[in-house]
Amino acid sequence: MENNTNTEPKELTLKGLLSKWTFWKPLVAIAIGGTLGFLNYYYVGCTSGSCGITSNPYLSIAFGGFMGLFVVNSPCAKGKC
Repeated sequence: MENNTNTEPKELTLKGLLSKWTFWKPLVAIAIGGTLGFLNYYYVGCTSGSCGITSNPYLSIAFGGFMGLFVVNSPCAKGKC
């Protein structure tokens, strides 16, 4: 009797990768976090320049993007808390 189970891994193509939500989820989180970081800089900001994050728009965007990525990839977001 012949065993018809296919144990070969599927080829990962670019089209297959781009169609998965697991690829887009971190990118969307970074974009939303960066946008919120910039909005925090623009509307709240720090006029004296002594604030570490909110005095520089690039740092605000980077910090917001990092926080967005952290929220999406945290263990609690995956249900392991």
